[in-house]
Amino acid sequence: MSLSGHIAFVTGASQGIGRTCALRLAKEGAAVAVAARNQEKLNELVNEITTAGGKAAAFPLDVADEEQIKNAIKAATDQLGKIDILVNNAGITRDQLVMRMKRPDWDAVLQTNLTSAYLCIQQVIPNMLRLRWGRIINISSVFGQMGQAGQANYAASKAGLIGLTKAIAREVASRNITCNAIAPGFIETAMTDVLSEEFKQAAVQQIPLGRVGKPEDVAGAVAFLTSEDASYITGQVLSVNGGMLMA
Repeated sequence: MSLSGHIAFVTGASQGIGRTCALRLAKEGAAVAVAARNQEKLNELVNEITTAGGKAAAFPLDVADEEQIKNAIKAATDQLGKIDILVNNAGITRDQLVMRMKRPDWDAVLQTNLTSAYLCIQQVIPNMLRLRWGRIINISSVFGQMGQAGQANYAASKAGLIGLTKAIAREVASRNITCNAIAPGFIETAMTDVLSEEFKQAAVQQIPLGRVGKPEDVAGAVAFLTSEDASYITGQVLSVNGGMLMA
């Protein structure tokens, strides 16, 4: 599953799923451009990758800002030479019942989780078209597939990523570029750490495998979809949820 010679750009890479994905891609041989808002955590990640013999560079980025996206991807391309793997992982939550949800909370989640993916794809596509090779992976969610009370904004953004994935897959398939989504279920991250123990226990009861997922479970799926083993897979949603949702 060697990714030697490839360069990945990973958003939301400072922690959780994004961080673990960056580590896994580096382990498989890719050079990794890690992007997030927290410079300190990005530097720690780059140090961990390079200490292990990999290649990485940090690019501070707020994906809610279009100009920052353009500048970061240009800087990564200039420094590393190309970007032929994109992992759109950055995401936030602003949970509230829809009748009480404030418009800024709706806009912030859609901008960060969905619009940023469109903007990142738009920036990397020209180079992938020239290379006639590319891998785009959008990190969606099981709640984009089944919905979740109190998360109308989050579920809408993650469902939107699935539609975006399928549209992009059709647009670029003729140039040997694949675009797929991964829909994680309940994964141990900083985002889920804040949930009550009661909620976590109730969630586990809905998972046939009987455990909460780990970021490594998602990272393994990302590594597979970027590899040549997945070269004939595009426009698909890979569910990594322990059986929580079966479709």
